Amino acid sequence: VAPEVLAQKPYSKAVDCWSIGVIAYILLCGYPPFYDENDTKLFEQILKAEYEFDSPYWDDISDSAKDFIQHLMERDPKKRFTCEQALQHPWIAGDTALDKNIHQSVSEQIKKNFAKSKWKQAFNATAVVRHMRKLQLGTSQEGPGQAMQESNGSATNSSEESLGNGSHCQTQD
Repeated sequence: VAPEVLAQKPYSKAVDCWSIGVIAYILLCGYPPFYDENDTKLFEQILKAEYEFDSPYWDDISDSAKDFIQHLMERDPKKRFTCEQALQHPWIAGDTALDKNIHQSVSEQIKKNFAKSKWKQAFNATAVVRHMRKLQLGTSQEGPGQAMQESNGSATNSSEESLGNGSHCQTQD
């Protein structure tokens, strides 16, 4: 998400160029330019366009590629590359990429970082389901898992929650 969108300011096609920069960043190193467990801190990073080309992940990436990303991930949309400017950049139009194979290192980073994301999504989904059940318990006498368990003769507060991928986990309320 481009800074101007987060800041709830009017925005233009420049937000798409920002997104191209973010995607190029991820494709070249295997992890996103902005990350924090805390959404407020994450949004601050984006609003300030605070990102780095960390070693060793960016050591084999050309300065031209980094320059391309910096121009697309410019905080000020008026200074940010347009699509036309991006297409004319030497890294895209020319032959300035380094002759290094980055496939293995990028693949490892993508697997590592996006596996974390899947676990976080599963955890967040479980937390939302749990919260919704608590809200439902506040408006009715029995929770979604209780009615079935009570009819089977076991009146406990445990319930089974779906993780959204066919897996289930047992929870205690």
